[in-house]
Amino acid sequence: MTKKEKYNKIISYFSSSMPNPETELNYSSPYELLVAVILSAQCTDKRVNMVTPPFFDRFPTAESLATGSIEEIFDLIRSISYPNNKAKHLLGMAQMLITKFEGEVPSDVDVLQQLPGVGRKTANVIASVVFNKPAMAVDTHVFRVSKRLGLTPNAKNPLETEKELVKNFPEELIPKAHHWLILHGRYTCFARKPNCKECGLTSICSFYKEKGA
Repeated sequence: MTKKEKYNKIISYFSSSMPNPETELNYSSPYELLVAVILSAQCTDKRVNMVTPPFFDRFPTAESLATGSIEEIFDLIRSISYPNNKAKHLLGMAQMLITKFEGEVPSDVDVLQQLPGVGRKTANVIASVVFNKPAMAVDTHVFRVSKRLGLTPNAKNPLETEKELVKNFPEELIPKAHHWLILHGRYTCFARKPNCKECGLTSICSFYKEKGA
């Protein structure tokens, strides 16, 4: 099977089984999603969604967050992983949004990475989800699933994975493909014990063939 045939089969499968995938983070504005994605680093979306409602009640806009205190921000996110660092990042992010970007979340991946707490993965999520740009955020799920399926057999790190996926998925499908791979990793292709019995991709999965999972 050629690489193109494999990508086409995976696109066909997910287009049928998951036609309208979306982020599981709750948000109602670009600012809210940016906060949620910063909080989600090494933390579950479920936990983030528990924390953000009271957070956004207190800090509904970048303007309000920019005038907050580290102590108050920390108190609201204390149940999130790495709350000290994330409190500093959130305050710095909001202040830069106000002083440098007139309170508007930028759409460019490189520009987004100027914001405190925003790495390439977070920037790609914002560009893809908010602005529907062909940006591929590579988290642990995307890295694992794309490698196992044989989409990125030679990729050694997230950046190489990102480039390979962006090159081979049709541009208009990249925002969807990002969610397809994340959700497949979250609910089927688990890290320790993938649920291959419930997976519709075993016939073309490199991991399944190699390991006899």
